[in-house]
Amino acid sequence: MNSDANAQQKPVMRIRGSINTDVWFQRALALAGASVLIILAAMLFSTAADAWPVFMHSGWSFVTSSDWDPGISRTEITGDYGALSFIMGTLITSGIALVIAVPLAIGCGLYLTNVAPPAIRRPLTYAIDLLAAVPSVVYGLWGLLFFVPVFVRPVMKFIADSLGEVIPFLSGPVVTYNYAAAGIVLAIMVLPIITAVTREVMSKTPVAEIHGAYALGSTRWEMIRDIVMPRARPGIIGATMLGLGRALGETVAVAMLIGGSQRMPTTLFMGGQSMAGIIAITFQEAAPENIRALLGVGVVLFVITVIVNIVARLVIWLTGGRVTGDAAV
Repeated sequence: MNSDANAQQKPVMRIRGSINTDVWFQRALALAGASVLIILAAMLFSTAADAWPVFMHSGWSFVTSSDWDPGISRTEITGDYGALSFIMGTLITSGIALVIAVPLAIGCGLYLTNVAPPAIRRPLTYAIDLLAAVPSVVYGLWGLLFFVPVFVRPVMKFIADSLGEVIPFLSGPVVTYNYAAAGIVLAIMVLPIITAVTREVMSKTPVAEIHGAYALGSTRWEMIRDIVMPRARPGIIGATMLGLGRALGETVAVAMLIGGSQRMPTTLFMGGQSMAGIIAITFQEAAPENIRALLGVGVVLFVITVIVNIVARLVIWLTGGRVTGDAAV
């Protein structure tokens, strides 16, 4: 017994010059983590440096003005660059997408985790995951040629005729491709992502708590309201922010359906443009100074995305703390 204890307490002798794999593994992980920050910083620095002459020329009017009149100079900044209409287009279409997609995603997640029988749950789960892998150009072509003209435009016209006089932002005339059309198709694009994360979070609800709620006489709705939703709230917020990030950066589908106008939005049913859309459409034929302005639009989009992620982390942290505290009580 004593000999075995001494053998276990005897320090392990390392061969001189041998490689400490734990130290190198830790350094490799630290380098991998730091590489993300380095890449992001390099992207922001390089694009901001190229766009800096436009920022100096336009000042704050770059984000507060909607006058976009590109120049053709190769050495100077001669045009007027105000990206407010593009910023508004991105925020409006992303907002429409979230308003439509988030309630549907929560409903789908609840159905798949708490209501659907196994024979239906598995095929629907595979279908949702498959929709998330469909390229955005496919959604754009489908919306451009079929979904928007056949299904969405009559609904938009009905809303404009019935609510347009009461709510100016929903007034006509209705053009086929506009903010609302782009936002609706964008909602279909982000719905699978939000649903997949929401479903996964809801499926992690402790079974003991669910059975305990039923044992105390709760109905299914009361169990979902008091057990599933509080547990899943941080994950739902995270899934929403993940979908918002996808919506903010979407290019092809939105560019196809938003209408291509550079005017400030006055109604949801007029044509417009987004930040990613204006970059994708005009970059190839842009003059050198216009390219700098487009890079400036990209910097603004990057900053908005970073702000969204920071806010999402803060909200998840605060909400998660409250849920954990409630559960502990």
